[in-house]
Amino acid sequence: MESKTFDIVVSSPVSQSFRTERVGADFDLRVPEIRERFAGEIAIPDDWNVGLIVGASGTGKSTIARELFGECVCSGFDWRAPSVIDDMPRGASVEDIERAFYAVGFGSVPSWLKPFRVLSNGERMRVELERALLSDSPVVCFDEFTSVVDRRVAETACIAVAKAVRRTGRRFVAVSCHRDVAEWLAPDWAFDTETMQNFPLPAARNTTSASEGARRANGGDFAVITI
Repeated sequence: MESKTFDIVVSSPVSQSFRTERVGADFDLRVPEIRERFAGEIAIPDDWNVGLIVGASGTGKSTIARELFGECVCSGFDWRAPSVIDDMPRGASVEDIERAFYAVGFGSVPSWLKPFRVLSNGERMRVELERALLSDSPVVCFDEFTSVVDRRVAETACIAVAKAVRRTGRRFVAVSCHRDVAEWLAPDWAFDTETMQNFPLPAARNTTSASEGARRANGGDFAVITI
């Protein structure tokens, strides 16, 4: 078991303007800067594939993720090509990209040929996941995981990604404000930024029926897909 400790202080200088001065006077708040401190310790097993950092907005999820996983944090890509398949890493073969599309639950072939800007929120999240998983990063840490999609799409994405990550031996950390992903991802460790403690993992779920549901929803058979 490994313990990752952190003690982070984030400060933001307060600008001097009429409005800030007025608010400071109204609420008796006269400070040169706003400071926040996030401190805790995450217990991580030696052998793990999926991790979860979860908590409400403003509790330090992204800050902690950047502190612990640095450049492995994915928080947005540059999408410029006329199709999302052309925006994937140059080193990935077409076959790799096709398998990865299915592995993240993005089985609509016509949508592979569309530019990123016209995709739905659910489709965007999935292709962002794929691009992250196709990288050569030792750990993929995905910020705002499932934050902008409905919960059925979130469940499908969680099941697909967790299955693909475990099959390939990768390491994936989801950073999310939604606690329901803990059941669907079945992480090997989970940390709550509201209590700054690890929290008990959900009971083992029926992965066979869950995978079958994801397969039906996306038209792909995750049992035979690899990245």
